[in-house]
Amino acid sequence: MSNTGTLDGKVAVVTGGSRGIGAAVAARYAAAGACVVIGYHRSADAAHELADQLTVAGASCIALRADVADPQQTARLINQAADTFGRLDILASCAGINHFGGLAELTPADFDHVFAVNTRGQLLAAQHAARRMGDGGRIILTSSNAARRTIFEHTLYAASKSAVEAMVRCLSVELGRRGITINAVAPGATATDMAAANAAKYQPPGMNLSATDWLALSYALGRIATPAEVAGAYVFLAGADAAYITGRTLPVEGCVF
Repeated sequence: MSNTGTLDGKVAVVTGGSRGIGAAVAARYAAAGACVVIGYHRSADAAHELADQLTVAGASCIALRADVADPQQTARLINQAADTFGRLDILASCAGINHFGGLAELTPADFDHVFAVNTRGQLLAAQHAARRMGDGGRIILTSSNAARRTIFEHTLYAASKSAVEAMVRCLSVELGRRGITINAVAPGATATDMAAANAAKYQPPGMNLSATDWLALSYALGRIATPAEVAGAYVFLAGADAAYITGRTLPVEGCVF
């Protein structure tokens, strides 16, 4: 791990940090010199393995279990992280779940589950993090380019992410009075296990192209992002160069069209 030093002395919590984009963010923060708390829900082995790897490479890193759908577990994660390292400077809220389903099949339970993780979970993580942050704190939530695209039977997920973008706009004024910035990153298709499980569902109805052909047609770069490429946005928003950026959503989508 090559330490860039841009986040030296900072303490960061990364929810959903055991895999995918969250794991890449945790690794990038550690490489930049931050102490990192990897929040995870089910992927205990992956979380602790990553924490061990980053520690061996010279970082201060621990893994803590928390289901962000549970408000009490979210509060415990943030407070335990701040108590362990004596401060909290950065929250990267990467935990999230996907959902596809037509209007006729949607249930109240579907709504409650998706919004509990993708929306309420992020709001409460921001709330508890802000309580432990001082001037210069950075909160980075996760939206999706689905919030601005028309995707068949993706309504519930898209709505949960659109709410995140509204949250960062409104909270920027409130938190700005305390010197804390809040932004969101909106990834497009990224090479994660969640994306792989749902790749075929993103095509319009009746289109049955191969994944390679579909991506070549849909993205300016002819491919999807790697988690490390998306993680760069979280590093930027946590660093000194983003000190005057707040209330905004940064799309990292390779110009989907």
